[in-house]
Amino acid sequence: MRFAIVESGGKQYRAVEGSTIDVDRLAHEVGKKFDFDRVMLMADGDTVMIGTPIVDGIKVSATVASHIKGPKVVSFKYRPKKHIRVKGGHRHQYTRLMIDFIGKPGEERKVEKPVAKKEAKVEAAAVEAAPKAEKQPKAKKEAAPKKAAAPKKTEKAAEKKPSTTKKSTKK
Repeated sequence: MRFAIVESGGKQYRAVEGSTIDVDRLAHEVGKKFDFDRVMLMADGDTVMIGTPIVDGIKVSATVASHIKGPKVVSFKYRPKKHIRVKGGHRHQYTRLMIDFIGKPGEERKVEKPVAKKEAKVEAAAVEAAPKAEKQPKAKKEAAPKKAAAPKKTEKAAEKKPSTTKKSTKK
């Protein structure tokens, strides 16, 4: 898996081929392709290239997938005893980028899309289930005999006599 550390808007992001990253809003239209100017690090398996501060000769190209809003952040100012309450909010603007290529310009590579963990588990379960389906089902085990239920305690309750209370009379 090839990945790179790129800088955009003064922040650094880990870009993996075939995946998306959310960066601060960029002035590019949806569907436009562009290259990152600053690549700090590039790694491909055991090979790692670290820049001082940037790596020369490495290109990271991306496509603008969409412009999105982040989660709402609510700010609330409160001053007790003065009835001052100011509520405000903000939603940050992001650009979602699809990383197309990481490598040297002119290098031709087939991009492998990373498989999500849930999809990998489903595929692994399907592979394991296929050989089991070919086998004949095992005979069901006989159920163990159930234990006798304990006697209910209602018999003891019936044996109790109702209590009699003496009323005291004061004159």
